[in-house]
Amino acid sequence: MNDSFELDSIDKRIIGALQLQGRLSYEDLGSQVGLSASAALRRVRRLEDSGVLAGYVALIRARTVGLNLTAYIQVRLTKAAGNDKRSPLDLFAAAVQGWKEVIECAALTGEMDLLLKVAVADMDHFSRFIMDTLLKHPSVQDCKTSFVMKPIKTGVSLL
Repeated sequence: MNDSFELDSIDKRIIGALQLQGRLSYEDLGSQVGLSASAALRRVRRLEDSGVLAGYVALIRARTVGLNLTAYIQVRLTKAAGNDKRSPLDLFAAAVQGWKEVIECAALTGEMDLLLKVAVADMDHFSRFIMDTLLKHPSVQDCKTSFVMKPIKTGVSLL
């Protein structure tokens, strides 16, 4: 996969259409961007092969499946000990992959090391996650949480 891929205006229109409705047929996609179905298919395959299109997902409204509380957690990691083979970040990164409450995790610059976005059923679920999972991880020094009161803008579109 290339780090950078040159997108022309048709590629951008294809990406825009698929970001709005990922289940478009190639015929419908082609008609939206001015191509035949076969040309649209070739373009989409090229975008997939280059890594521009990374995958397809179904977006779920969290509240409809009982995940009523969203929080952002800033995490500070411990400092690496001289005899550790893996860094605290590597250990944490491996563990967080299995935590279903975590929707996103990003390493940060600044005061805190990581930012987690979590979705849980309620405050009890959140408390169990913090106390039984996050704070028990040996790489975690401390954390600070902010709860989402009201989403203002959400989306997945990049272009």
